[in-house]
Amino acid sequence: MPYLALLFNAFVWGLSWWPLRHLQAQGLHPLWATLLFFALGGAVIALTRPQAWATVRRTPALWVLALASGATNAAFNWGVSTGEVVRVVLLFYLMPLWAVGLAWWLLGERITGLALVRVGLALGGALLVLRPVDGGWPAFQGLADWLGLLGGMGFALTNVVLRRQAAQPTSARALAMFLGGITLPALMGTVLAVQGVIPPWPPLQLTWLWQALALGSLFLIGNMALQFGASRLPVHITSVVMLTEVMFAAGSAVWLGGEVLRPTVLAGGALILLAALMATRDKA
Repeated sequence: MPYLALLFNAFVWGLSWWPLRHLQAQGLHPLWATLLFFALGGAVIALTRPQAWATVRRTPALWVLALASGATNAAFNWGVSTGEVVRVVLLFYLMPLWAVGLAWWLLGERITGLALVRVGLALGGALLVLRPVDGGWPAFQGLADWLGLLGGMGFALTNVVLRRQAAQPTSARALAMFLGGITLPALMGTVLAVQGVIPPWPPLQLTWLWQALALGSLFLIGNMALQFGASRLPVHITSVVMLTEVMFAAGSAVWLGGEVLRPTVLAGGALILLAALMATRDKA
């Protein structure tokens, strides 16, 4: 059951780009959709674990966790909704690259030779993923690539802060993450909508509302599945199983989105995933 729970969570996130694009086609921008998803989960935690509010209020580190979680989800959802899914997901999974520096800075962990090898593999993979189809120097092709990179940075910071705040109640950490998923997309969406960068909040329609609530429910169940599986398996096993998200995302992007997996992207993805797998051995 723990393995199946983790696979379910990876499946939900790996295929999330598809319903997000359907919602965007109906006028609900990914930032607004992210706000709705996390508002649903945040309401559930706030009602069932009201004591978590006090812990979050008096713990500034959990505010950092909220910011990191909000940035992670806002950037990832926006990126996979507008860009090439496989590129965005692989750039997101450069997370071990950023985790090395953050763990050294915030946790005082020593940078080992093996960690430098992981950094080299991840960077090499990123260069291959970013290499243009017609050759030339690696380059970002648009906003979606940058969002994938930013999401991965936020994910790395989220994991490091979670490790540093392991003594805090699970409910308080979860509430902080959901609050970040509400407030950051709300602030970003408002500013960008006023500037005309993204469309404003659309008129309420039951067609997109029930779809958004259904997807938000799936995200909530997926989060609960992650908590269930991660609490019953070693950390390195959890990390390996969660990498199946890349497989789900790539397979669905080819099948449903018509994307083509170029050899350079496959090679770069292999290097990035190898770096991520090596990172799991640190927690074995």
